[in-house]
Amino acid sequence: MSPPSSPPTPQDGQPLPAPPGPSSSNLGALRRILPYIPALIPLAITVAIVLVLVQATHFENFGRSFWSFNAAQNGILIYVVGSFLTSVPALALAMGIGLAVAIASAVYMPGWLASWTDPFVDLLSGIPSIVYGLWGYFVVAPYFKADVYPWTTTYLAWIPGFAANRTSPSGTGASVMLAIVILFLMILPVTTLLMRDALRSIPKDLWESGLALGATRWEVTRRVSIPYCRRGIWGAAFLGFGRAMGETVAVFMVIGQIPRLPTNIYDNTSTMASLIIAEVDTAFEKSSVGYQTLHFLAELGLVLMGISLAVNVAGRWLIRRTFTEVAGV
Repeated sequence: MSPPSSPPTPQDGQPLPAPPGPSSSNLGALRRILPYIPALIPLAITVAIVLVLVQATHFENFGRSFWSFNAAQNGILIYVVGSFLTSVPALALAMGIGLAVAIASAVYMPGWLASWTDPFVDLLSGIPSIVYGLWGYFVVAPYFKADVYPWTTTYLAWIPGFAANRTSPSGTGASVMLAIVILFLMILPVTTLLMRDALRSIPKDLWESGLALGATRWEVTRRVSIPYCRRGIWGAAFLGFGRAMGETVAVFMVIGQIPRLPTNIYDNTSTMASLIIAEVDTAFEKSSVGYQTLHFLAELGLVLMGISLAVNVAGRWLIRRTFTEVAGV
C-alpha cells in the first residue's frame, strides 16, 4: 500500500497555482454551450415570427365564421381549398417529371453530357417568381385561352373538372389550370435537384453489383437506387409542396384572384398566399378597415404556417419510418 501523497510544495521559490475558481468553471461551461448556439438560430427566428403574427392578430376573427367558406365574413376555407387545388397537382407533375429528369441525368447520360445539362436545371431554380408570373400572364395565358382551353373542353370533357359546363374560361386566360402549370414549372427544379443528388449518392459498389448480376440499368434503378434514396425523394416532395403552398406573386398574377370555389380547372379562385399579397396594401392603411385587414392577414399567415409545420412534421415522420424500413431496423 503506497503512502499518502504529500501536498504540493513550491519549488525554487515559485508559488503554487491557484485552484480553479467559479469564473474558470463558468467559462468552461460557456465554451461547451457556445457551439450549440448557431443551431438554435432557426428556432429563434421561427418563434419570433410566430410571436409577431400572434401579436398582430389581436384574436379578432378566430371564430366559427373564420373557419367557413363565407369569404364575406373573413372565412378562410375557400383559400385553403384553392391552395391545395393548385399545389397538389403541381407537386404530382413535378415529382413525376422531375424523377424522370433525375434518372436520365444520373443514370443514363454520360458524364460529359450531364455536365452540360445540369446547369440549366440550376438556372431554372434561380429565376425569380415575378419572372414566372409575368411570363405566365403575358405569354402563357393568351396561348391557353386561344388554343389549350378549346382543345381540352373538346377532347377531355369526359374527365371531371375539364368540362366547362358551369362557367366559361376566363376572359384573360387566368385559371386554376394556368396556376398549376406555373407552380409546376417553379417547383420542378427544386425537386429535380434533390432527387438527382440523391440518385448520385448511391454507392458505386452497390450499383455495379446489380449490373454484375445481369440486371439492366432500369432494373437496378427501380429495385436498388430508388428504394435506397427514397428518403431524398420524400424530402424533395415535401420541400416542393412547401414552396408551392407559399408561392405568392406568380400565383396572384395567373389565378384570377376571385374568392370562390372553382367548378372546373378553367375557373378562377384564390389561395392563402395570393390573398395576402392582394390585400397587403389595404392592411397598411391607417384606418379601421386597414387594421381589421392586417389582423385577418396575420391570422391567415398563422394558419399557413400551421399547415406548413404540420406537413413538415408528417414528412419527417414518414421519411424516418421509410428509412427505418429500408434499413431493416
